[in-house]
Amino acid sequence: MLLQGKRLLVTGVLNESSIAFSVARLAQQAGAEIVLTGFGRGLRITERIARKLPDPPDVLELDVTDAGHLERAATDLEARWGGLDGVVHAVAYAPESAIGADFLAAPWDDVATALQVSTYSFASLSAALAPLLKAAGGGSVVGLDFDASRAWPAYDWMGVAKAGLEATCRYVARDLGGQGTRVNLVAAGPLRTVAAKAIEGFSSIDAAWQRQAPLGWDVEDAEPVARVVCALLSEWMPAVTGSVVHADGGAHAMGLPPTTPAGGSPT
Repeated sequence: MLLQGKRLLVTGVLNESSIAFSVARLAQQAGAEIVLTGFGRGLRITERIARKLPDPPDVLELDVTDAGHLERAATDLEARWGGLDGVVHAVAYAPESAIGADFLAAPWDDVATALQVSTYSFASLSAALAPLLKAAGGGSVVGLDFDASRAWPAYDWMGVAKAGLEATCRYVARDLGGQGTRVNLVAAGPLRTVAAKAIEGFSSIDAAWQRQAPLGWDVEDAEPVARVVCALLSEWMPAVTGSVVHADGGAHAMGLPPTTPAGGSPT
């Protein structure tokens, strides 16, 4: 199986519609052993959701903005497994003033929170777990992204955070490449996750995306994105690092939407 024997840490599993949940489910089906993370009120939610996976995994408490939590998670995983084959960074957050509101009016404290949670944590989590990845022969770090090459309705400072995430990925790939660790992002098309539904105006992207994507795009199905994440966690992409892999039906590559639905005949 694709991930047979792999030991993976998956963050960000808060509901069954999330990409992270699909990754966890597919990874288990592909032979991986996984541990999830959560913190605060979300910890209990993740523990409940974990029971819906094929093999309910343990859940560690991990606030990615807390150095103490990062250290404890690394200690726990070292005692548990002795090494780590993969990490899924599926953590992002922005206060209400920084997303779906007035971009120019967002206060720095809220912007700083968005950047710390959604961008800097990719580097801090990778750094904390780097020794465990090295012990396993290098492993793979995969983060979740959304196209940061343009300004999207309502995405605001989260779009800036994602642009920073893409740059951060490249630098982490540079610094961990010497130990054989691959570091990549998967840029998903819009999905009707709980987080996306909470962003007023973000749903306006859905219909346009479905028209734009030459392969079509199902905003209710996270599995195509999760499959790409699992491929990057596996041994099948050994020379790919510092990259943003798009799993969006091809919408990012199109200059204009097609004149016919996917699979239709030209007019």
